[in-house]
Amino acid sequence: MHVLVVEDEKKTAAFVRNALTSEGFQVDVLTEGDQVIPFLTSHPADVIVLDIMLPKQDGLSVLRDLRRSKNTTPVLLLSARGGMEDRVGGLDAGADDYLPKPFGLSELIARVRALGRRSIPQQPAGLQLADLSIDSITRTVRRGNRLLDLSTREFQLLEFLMRSAGRICDRATILQHVWGYSFDPGTNIVDVYMRRLRDKIDADSQVRLLHTVRGMGYVMREESTP
Repeated sequence: MHVLVVEDEKKTAAFVRNALTSEGFQVDVLTEGDQVIPFLTSHPADVIVLDIMLPKQDGLSVLRDLRRSKNTTPVLLLSARGGMEDRVGGLDAGADDYLPKPFGLSELIARVRALGRRSIPQQPAGLQLADLSIDSITRTVRRGNRLLDLSTREFQLLEFLMRSAGRICDRATILQHVWGYSFDPGTNIVDVYMRRLRDKIDADSQVRLLHTVRGMGYVMREESTP
């Protein structure tokens, strides 16, 4: 599920992004209100977390513009003003939910998850490629008859690659969606985890599934060893 967070307070935006990413959401962050509609034209979201007090264009104005343009993406409004009139005003402007600041991250995650269930069909819990299968509910991974022991981060990485099977994923995309980094931390963490993952899923198998595409990134696809 893709979540767009629009928040100009950098610390709050980082906390929200990291919390949502750790739960498996794919997160983009914007800091100014007038960036939202242009961004959504090429990066559709399943849920928008929208702060009311924003530079360039306030959140309520952004929300009204979204609804006037027939954009029905669920919106969770964030505001330091939590009075009844403020909540009613936000909901009347077209918000689907309203969360006053300060808020608990667990509550925000629960509300985003609930809004997401309204906007997108439930993704299949099971994913399969050749004889590799993963179950997102039980967090189990099997290659043929082997039950693989993966760490939480390795599982998140594999799940992301499986949902992107056949498509080359560059390191920046992987860092953003698996680690929640919107910048290059200057480490080889992606390569290290890819080696670990390849050792676990492709060991002793005639059909290799995790491939390095030189100069581009990584891809999951079936390819027999010579």
